[in-house]
Amino acid sequence: MRVAFLGDIVGRSGREAVIKELPNLRSKLLLDHVIVNAENASHGFGLSPLIAQELFKAGIDVITLGNHSWDRKDLIPYIIKEPKIIRPINYPEGTPGKGYYISSIDKDRKILVINAMGRLYMDPLDDPFNSIHKLLQSYSLGSDVNAILVDIHAEASSEKMALGYFLDGEVSVVIGTHTHVPTADYRILPKGTAYQTDAGMCGDYNSVIGMKPDAAINRFLKKIPVSRFEPAENQATICGLLIEIDDKTGMALKVSPIRLEGELDFFLPE
Repeated sequence: MRVAFLGDIVGRSGREAVIKELPNLRSKLLLDHVIVNAENASHGFGLSPLIAQELFKAGIDVITLGNHSWDRKDLIPYIIKEPKIIRPINYPEGTPGKGYYISSIDKDRKILVINAMGRLYMDPLDDPFNSIHKLLQSYSLGSDVNAILVDIHAEASSEKMALGYFLDGEVSVVIGTHTHVPTADYRILPKGTAYQTDAGMCGDYNSVIGMKPDAAINRFLKKIPVSRFEPAENQATICGLLIEIDDKTGMALKVSPIRLEGELDFFLPE
């Protein structure tokens, strides 16, 4: 199967670019499944039910979140009834929503999507390694599902890399989000799991991680929030990863970056 993961959507420019380009991406890349992190899609902070519906209508199959999951309070009742939006699996017991979702690509193929959040320089949540390990006791590649993708929403590269090797051979893909900058280390690990430290963002790269630069500069200079962060709204770059997965083994066969439009160099896999 051919799966695309798109990095964090930031603000209006990011979501409009994804909605516009997604039909062409699905067609050109012969995509079976598309996953996107959308925790910054609503004006840079959180996800509204309306924007989630727009993304699903455009062709997104599953939406993952992160530390901004609850910035929009109207998402809380919505995520309870919409299982295709998943929040980090290592939130405390009783948190609304779920940390995973199983999509049926067709009658013979299924993909398990898992969202987790790191703990280094982040909120003190439960252990993401153990949370994912427990879930994988119930779902294994080649028997229960044909593919497993993990979105690890984390600050530290070391934590993401450690999780990649921890899950190597147990899942199809481990891909990082949160830092909004695409890393060049996309590859297949020794036991067959595709990996990238960060998918980057779908947003305006003429910015500071998707936000207008002035507010960020002022906070570094003056150490006080002189002005609130506002998303940069010029042309967005769509960043993500294309993964080809063996339907029988669940291991990655090929991995390639996706970069469309905007400030970064164009790259579209065949």
